Amino acid sequence: MKTKISIAILSILSSFFLQAQQQRGIVGTTNWMNNWTNFKPANTEYSEASNIIAGTIDKDTKLYKRNTYQLVGTVYVTNNAVLTIEPGTVIRGDDKSCGTLVITNGCKIMAEGLETDPIIFTSNKDVLDRKPGDWGGIVIMGKAPINSLGGLHTLPFDLDPLLNHYGGQDAEDNSGILKYVRIEYSGRKLSALKELNGLSLAAVGKKTVLSNIQISFSNDDSFECYGGNLDMNNLVSYRTTDDDFDFTQGAQINISNSIAIRHPFSSDISGSRCFEIDSYDKIENTDINKLTKINASNITLINLEENNQGLVRESIHIKENTFFNLTNSIVSGFTPFVILEGNIGNGDANLSKINFKNVIVNNCQGEITSESSSNDAGIKSYYSKPQFALDFTKIRNIDLFTTPNIKGSPDFRVNQNNTIAIGN
Repeated sequence: MKTKISIAILSILSSFFLQAQQQRGIVGTTNWMNNWTNFKPANTEYSEASNIIAGTIDKDTKLYKRNTYQLVGTVYVTNNAVLTIEPGTVIRGDDKSCGTLVITNGCKIMAEGLETDPIIFTSNKDVLDRKPGDWGGIVIMGKAPINSLGGLHTLPFDLDPLLNHYGGQDAEDNSGILKYVRIEYSGRKLSALKELNGLSLAAVGKKTVLSNIQISFSNDDSFECYGGNLDMNNLVSYRTTDDDFDFTQGAQINISNSIAIRHPFSSDISGSRCFEIDSYDKIENTDINKLTKINASNITLINLEENNQGLVRESIHIKENTFFNLTNSIVSGFTPFVILEGNIGNGDANLSKINFKNVIVNNCQGEITSESSSNDAGIKSYYSKPQFALDFTKIRNIDLFTTPNIKGSPDFRVNQNNTIAIGN
C-alpha cells in the first residue's frame, strides 16, 4: 500500500512540475531585469574618461571600476591574451574613431559584472546627444565550427586582415564570459553592406558564458551569431534598429529566458525582426549539409507600438534549410507572427524543421505565413495540428504581463492572474 501511495504522490508531483515548466515567456521567481538593466540610458550620467584604450592588447590586461575608459578606434585583443573587466567598470566607445573591441581567435574576455554592479559599454557622447551607432560594438571570434567551405571565414567589418578570421572544429571553445553587461548605442553602419552589431559572435564555442546581457539602441542587430555552438540565457534586446537575434553560417544555438522589446521608431525600413534565421550567406561557398539549428525556449517578443501604426512587422523571419524550435514563449503585437521564405513551401519535409509549441501568439495580425501567399493555406493547415498548442489571443499587454511599462521598472514576466499565460 505504501508503495502505491508513493507512486501516486510522485505522479501528482511530476504532473505539478511538468505544468510549472510550461509557463510561457520569460520566467523567474523574481524580476531578473531589476538592478542591472537600464531602459533610459540617454538620461544616465557617466564619468568622463580617465583612461584611453587603443591599439592592440597582446598580454593579459585588467580594467578597473575606479577608472572610466574611452575605447578609441578598433582595439584588438591578440596573442591569446585575456582581457578582464572588473564589475562596475564603464567603457565609453569613441564616436569619431568608431571605437570597437575585437576579441580575436584564441583570446578571451572576462567581463563578469554583478547584478548590483554591471559592466557598461556605452557612448562617449553627452547626455541627450547619444544615438544608435555612436560607436562600433563588441566582436568575439572563436574556434567553433561554421559551415563555410574550409571551416574558416572573415567578418565584413574592415578589420585587420591578419586578425580577421574565425572558425574551427572545437565546439567547446572558450572565449570567456559576458555576464551582467550592458551595451548601449553601438552598431555603427560603416556602409550599406558593412554594419557592426552590438555583439557579434563569430564561431564562439559552448564553454563561453553569455548571460544577463542587455543591448539597447543598437543601430544594426543586437546579437548576431555567425556559426558557433552556444548556450545563451537572460538576454535583453531593446529598441534595436535591425534584428534582435540574427543567426547564420550553421549556428547551433540554445537561447532561453530572453526578451526582445521592439519600438516602432527604432525599426529599419529594410525589414527588422526579433529573430532572423538562415543557414548561409552565399550557398556556393558553403557546406550545405551543415544547417543552422536554433532552440529557443521561454522567449518573450513584444512590440510596444500603440495605435496600430503598422511600423513593426513580423516577429520572426525564417529562411529555407534551417531548423528552428520555439517553445513555451509569448509573442505579442506583430504583423504577422512569422514569415517563412517562399522556397520553404508548404510540404511536411521542410515544415518539420520548424516547430512552435506551447506559444501564445497575442495581438498579431496574421499567423504563420509565407513570402509566397500560395503556400499559406498549406502552412496554416500544418500548424493547426494539436501538437503545436498555439494559442492565438487578444489580450492587452497590461493584462498579459506583470508591469509592461518601460518608463518605470518593467516586469515582462506573465501576469499570474492570467491563466492562459501561466499554462493552466
